[in-house]
Amino acid sequence: MLLIDNIEKYLRDHGISPSYQRKRIFEYLYNSKEHPSVNEIYSVLIDEIPTLSKTTVYNTLNLFIEKRIVEAIIIDENELRYQILDVKKHGHFKCESCHTLYDIKIDLDSLNIDSLKDFDIHEQSFYFKGICKKCKKIN
Repeated sequence: MLLIDNIEKYLRDHGISPSYQRKRIFEYLYNSKEHPSVNEIYSVLIDEIPTLSKTTVYNTLNLFIEKRIVEAIIIDENELRYQILDVKKHGHFKCESCHTLYDIKIDLDSLNIDSLKDFDIHEQSFYFKGICKKCKKIN
């Protein structure tokens, strides 16, 4: 897991001017296990930062993506979530019942994809959906 003691320094080290809004958006993402959407980030921070707009959240997240400290996760065709970019690759599982998004450990070394050996892979994504253990017990 990525450990950051000083968010302001971390942002500066990545070429980002650490405004209060940027620091709080990054801090929220860093502490979140929920892979929040723009709307969720905005809803949580608007009371604390009354001048915050959804446009600011979008622009900040796009800057973070450009600087490779955050990544966007495409969920279905119309749902985008965000997480801190971590060198440990993992997949995601979305429960179709409770809509929770889980991190799933994936052993990339054990994957044997010989059909891609002549390709240059720039990005990998592993996404599963179904019913989580908790919802399965309820039903």
